Amino acid sequence: MPTPPPIAGREAELLALMQQPRAPREPDQRRQGMRSAFACALHMHQPTIPAGTNGELISHLQYMLEHPGEGDNHNAEPFAQCYRRMADLMPQLISEGCDPRIMLDYSGTLLWGFEQMGRHDILDALRYLTCDPLMQRHVEWLGSFWGHAVASSTPLADLTLQIQAWQHHFAALFGDEALQQVRGFSLPEMHLPNDPDALHALVAALKRCGYRWLLVQEHSVEQLDGSALSHAQCLVPHRLEARNRAGDMVSITALIKTQGSDTKLVGQMQPFYEALGLSPVRLGAATIPPLVIQIADGENGGVMMNEFPSAFVQSYQRIRDSSGDTAAVNGSEYLDQLEAAGVSEHDFTPIQAAGQHAVWTQEESSPTPTLEGSSWTNSISWVEGYANVLEPMQELSAQFHRRFDPRIASDPTVTCSNGYQNALLHLLLLETSCFRYWGQGTWTDYARDLHRRGGALIEQAA
Repeated sequence: MPTPPPIAGREAELLALMQQPRAPREPDQRRQGMRSAFACALHMHQPTIPAGTNGELISHLQYMLEHPGEGDNHNAEPFAQCYRRMADLMPQLISEGCDPRIMLDYSGTLLWGFEQMGRHDILDALRYLTCDPLMQRHVEWLGSFWGHAVASSTPLADLTLQIQAWQHHFAALFGDEALQQVRGFSLPEMHLPNDPDALHALVAALKRCGYRWLLVQEHSVEQLDGSALSHAQCLVPHRLEARNRAGDMVSITALIKTQGSDTKLVGQMQPFYEALGLSPVRLGAATIPPLVIQIADGENGGVMMNEFPSAFVQSYQRIRDSSGDTAAVNGSEYLDQLEAAGVSEHDFTPIQAAGQHAVWTQEESSPTPTLEGSSWTNSISWVEGYANVLEPMQELSAQFHRRFDPRIASDPTVTCSNGYQNALLHLLLLETSCFRYWGQGTWTDYARDLHRRGGALIEQAA
């Protein structure tokens, strides 16, 4: 039985921590008069797969290193360096008189992989970016699902498990104080459910776990009348509303990424160059700087591996050497500045998940459930042709909750046990998007193996 990562056991404690206001940060006076803003986030992920020497659970990064002749596996060590290099770039820029910003989104499976592989060089770099008082002014972490799950087709009962597992792991690595600062959330595959109950469950879970805002993809949301948002509308915050079939409503602030999935948008610092040409806009009774925000894989592809570092440095050097009033911000920092100017979530225009207007209109009060939703690209379905993954996911989830839910309610110490945590580990791993992204074959075989092992572990758990 593997030794699981720290993904459970402190549920009530961390919920209480995240319901407290986050520790205040000193406002940056240099950004008070900015006319426009930009933000960049780096998404990092490698799945855990049952592909070790004897079928052990290992990081796909480890598999790449051990099988350099397969496909693009020769990029394994360059990928590893991408995972740590912001710890070099950020202090370099600060020492040069620049004022950089970056947001980081790392899956739990990737963080566990670093630990399994003994990659202390990467972990130490991330700890420096996270815990150093100076770096904390420049670096913001985004929460995510521990197992990089697709939100719309993840069993609703598991959404909170995925969110809390990441919070447990992050706190174990970097401390509770660092976790309390994590208030933005990045959905794996940028996948937003459009089924009313799924969307409501997701937003409610995010709010309950202490998240303040959500990063969404432009074409995954719509106005309340079903029409698309204009590009200009995407440059200001919105209020994402979620109403379930029972009529319950919950909402969360949404920051909108534009232009689909393209690593060149971040790799060549498109957000900075677009923001240069923008001017303040009216929002309610206030005038605010528009925000161009993008997220991209931080390691995947030649642009991110090779071109991003120099483009990142050059952008901040240009800001330093100019008299312009375009500035870099992180998401929470931007919202803090709006709040200081008297703007709150209640001033944001409401939006909903794409397709919700049609769902409610066509089905009236009883919309048909859908597992599709919208992600960074509409050319990929996370459902069609994957019954051999989705059905085992549903089965394992149901088996897990039959075994543990009543006991958790009466005995919270259950979540600290190895039996519970190993069962939970396999459930979270089975829901990883990669087992559907790469099509039928080896990756769906991995899913079948995780389903088999997970079921056996649940039965063995005392």
